Amino acid sequence: MFHGDASRTERILLFIALIFIVIIAVKMTAFIVTIFVMALILTLLALPSLFWLKKKGLSDFHAVLVLTTVATLVVLGIILLTVMSFHTLLADLPQYQTELNVRLQDISAILSSMGISSTTNGAPIINIAEILSMGLVGVMNIADGIMFLFFVGVTTFFMLLEASNISARLEQRFGKDSDTMQQISRMTGYVSDFIVVRTETNFVHGVLFGGFLGIMGVHGAILWGVLTFILGYIPYFGLIIAAVPALFFAWIQFGIPGAIAVIAAVCVLNLIVENPVYSYLAAQKFEMPALIAILSVIFWGWLLGLAGMLFSIPVTLMVLLVFQMCDELRWINEVLGVSHLFDNKKGKKTGPIPVSRKD
Repeated sequence: MFHGDASRTERILLFIALIFIVIIAVKMTAFIVTIFVMALILTLLALPSLFWLKKKGLSDFHAVLVLTTVATLVVLGIILLTVMSFHTLLADLPQYQTELNVRLQDISAILSSMGISSTTNGAPIINIAEILSMGLVGVMNIADGIMFLFFVGVTTFFMLLEASNISARLEQRFGKDSDTMQQISRMTGYVSDFIVVRTETNFVHGVLFGGFLGIMGVHGAILWGVLTFILGYIPYFGLIIAAVPALFFAWIQFGIPGAIAVIAAVCVLNLIVENPVYSYLAAQKFEMPALIAILSVIFWGWLLGLAGMLFSIPVTLMVLLVFQMCDELRWINEVLGVSHLFDNKKGKKTGPIPVSRKD
């Protein structure tokens, strides 16, 4: 019996050691892993369109070429809007600093009326130029960003070309109607469904928020709308982080009433845009505990950086799929409360879950 206990302990220790080794290896090769993960997620997102183009008579190469061209134009359009808005923001920086100084003087006057002395003597406490320079250091490297996007695009292009062959190889290896293929097909559907719905929601949210800021006259409205679209992929935290710059500029332009208006807009947009989407996902039995989602953002953000935070939920779904396919690890999904994602007791056909649209 002692030998049996020791053997079980050794297996547990070996498993923990392997996990740490994998984490360290991923951390050391984060750049390559991030490229592969993003390309895989983009491939899953593009597969429905790829199959639709092939049904229209296009070959694999021409269908992938069309998707690549459209995606490139969309990315270039977003980058162009962002650069133009950011350039305008930098050009008007002296005006923003003047407005900020006025707000700081108002705060100093209020503190003085309350008997709290101010040692600034009207000098600005906050320098916007320094904040922007500190924020851009390590976040925005044009050369690295272009190279990263290039490698992601090339990897996605060849993944799409090999998609049909990989699917055929998996069916040949595991069997077309095997449980493994059903689980892979089911989770592929969940990942695609999540990304599509999240992208559509972020687009609506970004357009409405940016449009509201533009009508209100907040500086850099387009930039904050694009930021809302991008950071919206981060569950719970993303939309809050995206609203902070807009809230700051609304405050320095319009004071407390402007900041309150932005807060109200964020609350209303979350109520009319976010809640229906998550209700829809819950109807599709996509229910991941909030703690798991938050820990996923923290862990993948630490491991893979910003890309890990943006795609934390899809990557977590892929890891859960690996757990489900391994008999010795399946209990982890039960403990985490996500085993229902793989439940097929109702006899429904597993496969990619289409995103329904209500016209």
